[in-house]
Amino acid sequence: MKILTTPRFDRTIKKLHSQEKKSLDDAVRALISNPQAGESKKGDLSGVYVYKYEHQQQLLLLAYSIDIKNERIVLLGYGTHENFYRDLKR
Repeated sequence: MKILTTPRFDRTIKKLHSQEKKSLDDAVRALISNPQAGESKKGDLSGVYVYKYEHQQQLLLLAYSIDIKNERIVLLGYGTHENFYRDLKR
């Protein structure tokens, strides 16, 4: 399974501390083993999945889409719940 990222996702990841990056890497590994682990969204965000996990007792969200035919996962967004879905629609 191939992992692709968006420029917006890359900008967000640059600002993370090493422990948070390690936690994110573990979440991505979990998605590789089970791409449908996240919750499927409806409405404006149809086709987007959100995987929720905790890092130091804080809930973090990882948005991605799956292209099963080409066997790839596109990482779209990352962050806390505050304004996450609003920013993801943009």
